[in-house]
Amino acid sequence: MKLIVLNLPRDFEEQALALLFKNIGNIKSCTLVLNEDTGKSKGFGFVEMALEHEGKIAIEELHGSTVGTNKIRVKQAD
Repeated sequence: MKLIVLNLPRDFEEQALALLFKNIGNIKSCTLVLNEDTGKSKGFGFVEMALEHEGKIAIEELHGSTVGTNKIRVKQAD
């Protein structure tokens, strides 16, 4: 299941994003979207969980949680 993670801190790194989701289950891929000019995070990314039920658990556990000072949103990507 592919998930979109929104409202991440701008100084967040891809490894930290992967670690958040690895605690829930196996991930297939993890991509933090970066600004081409600055190389810094745009504040969102995508995580693909290996199993659909792990994706649902990730949404339940992480949506609305706090990362740094930001309350993140996690939902299924279109």
